[in-house]
Amino acid sequence: MSKGLSLWFAASSILLLMACAVSISYNGWVAVLLGILAILNIGWGFVVKARKNRLQQPGNQ
Repeated sequence: MSKGLSLWFAASSILLLMACAVSISYNGWVAVLLGILAILNIGWGFVVKARKNRLQQPGNQ
């Protein structure tokens, strides 16, 4: 995975988790939604990394 793409996933995950932390005191449901979005964002980053690594391995078509 490129450095820019890694930075994007790291920064967006941090922002989502910060928004989740702030929203805990205002609305619990929004905090849960933001927490789920953050987990999905982190998971999506791992999926993209695995796909990029699989495509770069020799022997793949």
